[in-house]
Amino acid sequence: MYTREQLIQYSYFNHTLDGRRIADVIDPLTGLISKNHMIGFAKSLIEENIPFTFGMIDLDNFKYINDTYGHSTGDEVLTTIARKLEIYLDGYGLAGRFGGDEYLFINFRDLEYDDKKNFSINMYGDHGVLRRSYKLQNYTLFVTGTTGMATYPNNAKDYNELFTMMDKTLYRGKSKGRNCYIIYVEEKHKDIEIIKLKNNTLYETLKNLASSFDSKTDIYEKMRAGYESLINDLHITDMFFIGKSKQIISIKDHRSIGLAKDIDSLMEKEIYSTNNLVDIESKSPYFYQVLKDDAIEAILITKITIGEKDYGYLICAEPHTLRIWQESEHAILFMFARMVGDFLSGKQIELD
Repeated sequence: MYTREQLIQYSYFNHTLDGRRIADVIDPLTGLISKNHMIGFAKSLIEENIPFTFGMIDLDNFKYINDTYGHSTGDEVLTTIARKLEIYLDGYGLAGRFGGDEYLFINFRDLEYDDKKNFSINMYGDHGVLRRSYKLQNYTLFVTGTTGMATYPNNAKDYNELFTMMDKTLYRGKSKGRNCYIIYVEEKHKDIEIIKLKNNTLYETLKNLASSFDSKTDIYEKMRAGYESLINDLHITDMFFIGKSKQIISIKDHRSIGLAKDIDSLMEKEIYSTNNLVDIESKSPYFYQVLKDDAIEAILITKITIGEKDYGYLICAEPHTLRIWQESEHAILFMFARMVGDFLSGKQIELD
């Protein structure tokens, strides 16, 4: 929890705390600065023309933690992360709670792109704040988060513009699969419309998938149409199928990236996902090596199965990203595989 002495070195808090308690500006759960005062602090810095980087962190899949382990464990995660973030920023910035599982931070030290990148790498490192295991009272949980950040005055001239730039990068991070940081770069992010990054409802996604799939007659054309309908909703760069030859074939351009001759030993269940390839190395070393050679870091796989008959696999494979696959994404790929399997079964054909 921040102390009066830590805060009054800044003119905003020196004025705000005059005759008031420290508790009046502190979030009661986390001990960080409350939302209103964090925003007020940021606005005051802009009025004083003091450069700073403004960031927001959104913990990934926090609802799952609450639903699985209970709200008391969820609160323990929030307070533990808050304390680690406060320590990490000590000496060159402050942290606040925006609400729910979201934090704000102000960083006076790291204003240029390379400095912000190093700040983020360390924050996501083994000794940082995110992408690490925390030993709590009753559980040990691996916690990740998505971070977006922008800098005043490099990226924005006022608070509203700065917050918008930061918000765009946060949504961009979520659209890339979470568990990542995005630093605002004008040429990359200025034209992002946040509303376009939000997914369709699951119903709309599956309806569009079915319509696209049904519009074609050949199985490979059907998979290509289905893949194209899912690009924006799943935010994927490619999708692959594996048939009886065990070749890993791109649905996008029909190229092969290699042979997955030992994938069957990995797929004990109908669906599998990971963002750590080491998880599959011992069970499927050949498949692991192909993915590694193609710089793939996160995979989502489902069997193409109808009854007792297996026709192969569909795979979403993302290079250079440690994305976290969501439950809805599992469901979408599973239904796509069922569509493929139903068609193959009815036509009594197999994938090459």
